[in-house]
Amino acid sequence: MDGAVYFRYHEFMKMNTAKLAVLLGFCVLLYSCGKEEELSLEEIEAKSPEGLEEILGQTTYKPWRGEEFVPGKIGGVWNSSTTSEPKSFNLLVAERDAETNTIVNRMHDYLMDYDVVRREWKGHCATGELVVDEEAGTLDVIYTLRDNLYWSYYDNAKAPVPVTSDDVIFWYDEIEGDERFQSSSYNSQFITMEDGSENRINIRKIDDKRFAFHFPRLDADPFLATNMNFGPAFIYREAKERGGVQAVLDLFNVSADPKTIPSMGPWFLTEYIPGQRLVYRRNPGYWKKDSAGQSIPYPEENIIQILPDQNTQFLVFKEGNLEAYLSRPEDLNELIEKQNTGYTVFNADGSIGAGLWSFNQNPKNKDSPQYEWFTKKEFRQAMSSLLHRDRIIAQVYRGLAEPKVDFFPPPNPYYSPGIRLKYLYDTKRAIELLRSIGIRQDEGGIMRDSQGRQIEFDLSIPSDVTVTADTASIIRDELEKMGIKVNIRATDFQKLVEQLSSSYDWQSVIISLGANFFPIQGSNVWPSTGNLHLWYPLQEKPATEWEARIDYLYNEGKYTIDKEKARKIWDEYQEIILEQCPVIYLLRPRSFFALRNRWDFSNFYYDNLNAAETSQIFLKN
Repeated sequence: MDGAVYFRYHEFMKMNTAKLAVLLGFCVLLYSCGKEEELSLEEIEAKSPEGLEEILGQTTYKPWRGEEFVPGKIGGVWNSSTTSEPKSFNLLVAERDAETNTIVNRMHDYLMDYDVVRREWKGHCATGELVVDEEAGTLDVIYTLRDNLYWSYYDNAKAPVPVTSDDVIFWYDEIEGDERFQSSSYNSQFITMEDGSENRINIRKIDDKRFAFHFPRLDADPFLATNMNFGPAFIYREAKERGGVQAVLDLFNVSADPKTIPSMGPWFLTEYIPGQRLVYRRNPGYWKKDSAGQSIPYPEENIIQILPDQNTQFLVFKEGNLEAYLSRPEDLNELIEKQNTGYTVFNADGSIGAGLWSFNQNPKNKDSPQYEWFTKKEFRQAMSSLLHRDRIIAQVYRGLAEPKVDFFPPPNPYYSPGIRLKYLYDTKRAIELLRSIGIRQDEGGIMRDSQGRQIEFDLSIPSDVTVTADTASIIRDELEKMGIKVNIRATDFQKLVEQLSSSYDWQSVIISLGANFFPIQGSNVWPSTGNLHLWYPLQEKPATEWEARIDYLYNEGKYTIDKEKARKIWDEYQEIILEQCPVIYLLRPRSFFALRNRWDFSNFYYDNLNAAETSQIFLKN
C-alpha cells in the first residue's frame, strides 16, 4: 500500500466509527494546485469539462470490482513520498494526524475488513461472529484472532511475542477506554439506552485468542462499532504502570530507534532520518498470504522520501525517483503527454468525500459579533448561497470536479438522490436571507448588522495546501463583492488542530471530514456530545432544538435494524443538516494517478472507493 502517496479510502473502512471520523477530520483536500487563473463570469459559464472525454480517453479506468489477486513475486523497492514529518511512531498519538497514522499503521492491523463492492464485512486479522439475544435486546460480537499473529522485530532482534486477546482488551479498556488519553474512540464505547442513560460496550476475555464485545442494546452495525487496531499490551501496560499517561504518550517518539518498535503488520520500520526519509522492510512473517502461500507485500523495501511540497514531488516523479504520483489539475496535461516516458495515468470518478466550510458557534466566543451572526441559520444559509462552486471548479480544478450538494455519498446505503442542499449560488437569495436577520448593505455597499457593525470574519485554512488557499481566495472575492470582508488565515496544521479541538479560537474554517460511507460514521462529529462536533464540540446538552433532533435521529438510526424504518430516520437526519448548514460542502474532484510501467498492473486498481490499490503490486521482471 502506497499510503504516503495516497491515503487509501478503504483503509479508513477498517477503523472503528470514532477513529475514522477524527482522523478524516484532520485530513486536508486530496491534492493541491497552483494559483487560480482569473476568469470572467462569462468565461466561467462557458467553461465546462468539454475536454473531460478527451482526458478520460487518454487515461486508464481500472476500478476494483471484486477481482481476485494473482500471485506475485518478491523483490524490488517501492519509492514513495510524504510532505510531513511523523509526529510519533506511537499508535495512540497517531490518531490525530493522518500522515503519522499512515506511517504507523504499516506496523499494525485491524480486526476486520470491509468489502466496499459487496458491502459486507469479512475477517482480517480476526474473524467475527454475532450472537443476538432478541429477548433481552442485547448482542455479543465474538472475535477470534488468527493463530499466526506475532509482535515481531526486524532481523529477529528480539523473540516474537504472540498477539493475544490481552492486547485488544488492554487497548480497549486501558488506552481508548481511559478518558485521560482523550482517544478519539472513547465516545464510541458508550451506547445511549432507550431511557436516555449511557451504557458502555464492555469487552471480556474468552481465552487467549477469543474475546467478546457485549452490547447492552441491539446495534445496526456492531462490526463497525468494534473494529479496531491496537498496540502491544506488554509494552504499553508497563509504560502506564511506570509513568501513567505521559509515559504512554512518550513511547516510540521520533527519537526512538525504529528497530525497537515491534510490528504485527506487513512492514518493519528500520530507519528514520528527519527531513530525508523513512525506510521500511517487508515482514516475511506477516499473516496475509497470496494464493500461492507467499506473504505479502512483494517489494522487499519501501522508501518514503520526505519532500516539502507537491511541486517537489512532481519533479522527483518526473526524474523517475517515485513509483507513483497523484496529479494536481495543473500537472495533468504534462503528465498525460509524457506517458511514453515510462508510466501510465489512471483516472477515478469524483471523490466520495469533500472539503467543507464551517463557522464557529462555540459560546466561548459569545461576546463576539461573529458568534451572534454564525449562530443564525439564515447567515449560514446565505454563506452557502454565496459559495460559487462553478467558479471554483473552473478556476481551481480546471473543470475536473463537481459540486457536493448531498450529505451522504451515493455508496452510503441510505443515500437519497432527492435530498439535496437547497442553498446554492444565488446572490439575490443571499441578500434576502441576510436582510431577514437585520444585515443589509449601507450606502457604500458594506454589509452591516442591525447595530451598524461591518460583517467581517476570519477564514482559517491549512497553510501548506494550495488548493484550499485558492478556494478561500475565491470565497473572499465573492463575499467582498457583497460587502463582506473575509480575512484568510493560513495556519500551521497542528495549530489548526489545536484551535478546532481545544482552544476554539477560530471563526470559520475550510477542512475535510471525509465521507459518511456508513450512516453512523462520525460518532464524535455529528452528535452534540462529540469532541469533533466541529462548530461547538462537547456540549453538555444540545445547544439548539435541531441539534437535539439530530442526536435523537442518530441514536435511533444506529439501533434501528429494520431497513425501511431506518431509511425514514436517516432521510430526516440528512434533511436537517442540509437545511441548517452547520457545514457547507464544497466539491468532489476527480483524481488522476500515475504509476510506473516497471510494475505489473495485474493487482493494481484505482477508483474513488478504494483509491490506489497497491497492496499486492509486484515488479514485472
